[in-house]
Amino acid sequence: MSFSSLTFLYFFLPFVLFGYYILPIKKRNIFLLLSNIVFYGWGEPSFLIVILFTTVINFYSGKFMTKYKKYKKHIAIFAVVIDLFILFTFKYLNFLFNILNIFGLNLKVTNIGLPLGISFYTFQVVSYIIDIYREDIHVEKSFTNFCTYMTFFPQLIAGPIVRFSDLAHQLKSRNQNTNLFASGICKLFIGLGKKVLIANNIGLFWETMKQNPMSNGVIGSWLGAFAYTLHIYFDFSGYSDMACGLGKMFGFELPINFNYPYISKSITEFWHRWHISLSTWFRDYVYIPLGGNRASKYRTIYNLFIVWILTGLWHGANFNFVIWGFYYFCLLILEKIFLIKKMENVNSFIKHAYTMICIMIGWVIFAFDDLTQLKIYFKSMFLSRTPLISHDVLVISLNYLPLFIISIFAALPYGKKWFESIKNKRIRGLLRNFAVIICIFLCTAALVSQSYNPFLYFRF
Repeated sequence: MSFSSLTFLYFFLPFVLFGYYILPIKKRNIFLLLSNIVFYGWGEPSFLIVILFTTVINFYSGKFMTKYKKYKKHIAIFAVVIDLFILFTFKYLNFLFNILNIFGLNLKVTNIGLPLGISFYTFQVVSYIIDIYREDIHVEKSFTNFCTYMTFFPQLIAGPIVRFSDLAHQLKSRNQNTNLFASGICKLFIGLGKKVLIANNIGLFWETMKQNPMSNGVIGSWLGAFAYTLHIYFDFSGYSDMACGLGKMFGFELPINFNYPYISKSITEFWHRWHISLSTWFRDYVYIPLGGNRASKYRTIYNLFIVWILTGLWHGANFNFVIWGFYYFCLLILEKIFLIKKMENVNSFIKHAYTMICIMIGWVIFAFDDLTQLKIYFKSMFLSRTPLISHDVLVISLNYLPLFIISIFAALPYGKKWFESIKNKRIRGLLRNFAVIICIFLCTAALVSQSYNPFLYFRF
């Protein structure tokens, strides 16, 4: 992160909120823009020029598309090519060199660094240009408003992917009241609790399991995969909740990015619930323009193949992400062709078990950049010379058992349904406030003491 978590929570955020709300409404976007620039530039000033350059190019491209309609298509292509070229240079150039070096070209691989959140803000601005070309939205005439959208710090570096149509009206006029602010605080600390109290701690279990997987035993390695499955959900959904909470505190409503994905009973349903902003982006800007499912069966399969290879590559420039994308392409094709129909009358528990097993296997592919380590871990999940679970792993697992139980409960919607079933608003408010206060204290204590605090999706 640009700031440490504690510096952000107790210094940067209060200062920005104080300055934001003492200013007249018309001046708040300017102040928010300056805060966005400070946030991004604090840790990586050298990459600040990249996002500002992207902002300028796309702002004026949008204006020129409206002004010179005869050349609208050419301007749109120019802007999108520039956006994708920048993304490719920073994220995929070395990956291409590594592939070409396999064939003996001996190209020099350089460590040029990766601007935080470049995939997120590139997809945002590409959608802006395409939407203007399609005439789905009006061009933004205010550079301040557009730049605020591009650099909005709550969701800048780890999403969700916010389309301009989601914020266009809010950038000009938004609802800023105490109820929304209080709801934002609650959402912020729910997300922080997911990240700091659950994801970080259960991530330590995963780190232990992947160190020497062949000594875990089959059950031990599956427990490790299950831990990573929970870890990545609470890490990413936690940050998405924090982004939505911070947005509410400034009067913005950001789109939902997760909807309890681990209750899914098919892989198709899972991708309607997981990283919703990315799934819908690929649907609207790649899958449907390619023809979607309106063409022949083979063309639909081709369209899905393109989408899922691109989805894999979006997550990272490495072969495991390509394999991960291809893996989900195969599962979705199988479901589309016959599995969904075959499973209509299957018991819900079996459908859920099938889905979770497929998801866990997918996350193991996702977790290992090194394909040799990936092969070893997969081997440990199905073949082992040790007992089904080693003594050491059994002891560690029992120590983590309370956290596993809490994590499973938190990943399901039952707690939310129970809370919403409370009819008395006063009792519900007291419970919410108490939970938030406890979460603040626990998260602060954890952030002070924890050394393991990765944000997985910052690298994307």
